[in-house]
Amino acid sequence: MPATPSRPGATRTRSWWGWGYADAHPDDAECIAMGSLLPGTLSRPLPIPQVADLPIALPAATPPPALAHLVTADPQARAAHAMGKAYRDVIRALRGRPGRIPDLVARPTDDQEVADLLDWAGEHGVAVIPFGGGSSVVGGVEYRGDTHRAVLSLDLTSMDRVLEIDTASRSARIQAGALGPVLEEQLRPHGLTLRHFPQSFEFSTLGGWLATRAGGHYATGHTHIDDFVQSLHVVTPAGAGTSWRLPASGAGPSPDRLFLGSEGALGVITEAWMRLQERPRHKTSASVTFTDFHQALDAVRAIAQSDLAPANCRLLDPGEALLSGASHDGSSVLILGFESATTRVDDRLTDALDLARAHGGRAGTPTTDRDAPADTAVTAWRSAFLRMPYLRDGLARMGAVVETFETAATWDRIPALIDAVRTRVSAAAVKATGHPATINCRLTHVYPDGAAPYFTVAVAGRPGNELDIWDDIKAAANDVLHRHHATITHHHATGRDHRPAYDRQRPEPFALALRAAKDALDPHRILNPGVLIG
Repeated sequence: MPATPSRPGATRTRSWWGWGYADAHPDDAECIAMGSLLPGTLSRPLPIPQVADLPIALPAATPPPALAHLVTADPQARAAHAMGKAYRDVIRALRGRPGRIPDLVARPTDDQEVADLLDWAGEHGVAVIPFGGGSSVVGGVEYRGDTHRAVLSLDLTSMDRVLEIDTASRSARIQAGALGPVLEEQLRPHGLTLRHFPQSFEFSTLGGWLATRAGGHYATGHTHIDDFVQSLHVVTPAGAGTSWRLPASGAGPSPDRLFLGSEGALGVITEAWMRLQERPRHKTSASVTFTDFHQALDAVRAIAQSDLAPANCRLLDPGEALLSGASHDGSSVLILGFESATTRVDDRLTDALDLARAHGGRAGTPTTDRDAPADTAVTAWRSAFLRMPYLRDGLARMGAVVETFETAATWDRIPALIDAVRTRVSAAAVKATGHPATINCRLTHVYPDGAAPYFTVAVAGRPGNELDIWDDIKAAANDVLHRHHATITHHHATGRDHRPAYDRQRPEPFALALRAAKDALDPHRILNPGVLIG
């Protein structure tokens, strides 16, 4: 049964240079107030960049008449598709140095149009960058280099329908260009949800989640989009293919796994059958404060190794708790939440709070979605979580260097890893800027055998040299992760920014297999050049 898509927020304007909606960015006064918290930032914010000021050349390629209706060379569209939303992207836009702007933007509406665009691009040496919501923070949707005649940004957001719902199997066939709210709005009348809510939910697509193996909001259980995939349909320059819909299979290597996380380098994911869930009806949450961060780590490990399976289990260190407004007394804060579509979850929260107390935690008053007022720490964290990317852009306008990165490691390495990141990255930031850096940490996802720490680094930059400083901080962070055998990314993908670290993380025989797959599926090497493999 098909559903009709809608586009929440369609009347609002997306920012071409920064995160989210243009009308949600901090104003100049708020930017100045934030900058005052970091000694050495600018006295006034950098002006908001204008597309008219960018050096946008005439397109270096022209599509054939049969494809012309799918393609635009409009400067605004080209600028909006030139980069993702990483700090380095924001500061390049603010400094008027956005890099290679795509020559054309295409918006296909079906598989055949995708295939036709790939055929044309392969014949004429045009690089094709698959593009969903454009929320990449690792350089995943831009072109770097000069080996291709022209660059085409392949925007899939016109392919945004839930095409079919199988209520018996509780799954749906969904086009890859559906933004998070568009997708959920079509599932809502059926009482179903994909239940995948990354921080970028409003501004990212199903295809983007699949191509980057995105992590969602939930801390345990189905943490990654991989867990929801039943079948993929992929269009490649060598042809299109669909994997079988199956609940599970032991028939050799999974074809879906070849394209999950491939970031558009092997093919364009255009549809997927996704496993759905009933919408939750029972919810409860609470916060727990700790005076000792390492005791808090032990508490989280105990909860993760129980069978309680919290939906939310976020540990904020003192700096992160202060930044989000969850705590103002130097405490670490654990945000716990449980939900279910079928059974009450109060007892599970009670048991989790008992585990936290056994490790020195002080629990707040549990609340449900029917209670008022809610736990203030939980409410403050939720608000800050959604607002944080906008604040990062405001700090960038003040000349601050702001970097976020995440990783995952086993529990035996987590404490030393977090301490090493704080020490080494802080030293690198001070060396690069001469200013003290703020480094905060939170655990975003937890597993019985490990956790995913997420770090935020903020330091006053040197005007005009922000990218060099960012590179130094990034290199220091990557080195620490490698030394501790922590993954280069838990849920932000590899892109171009993480390529050197990814090359060191993967086994060489696997790299050989990836190169062979690239040669077979993309013989002209037009798909997202520079991502995953050379």
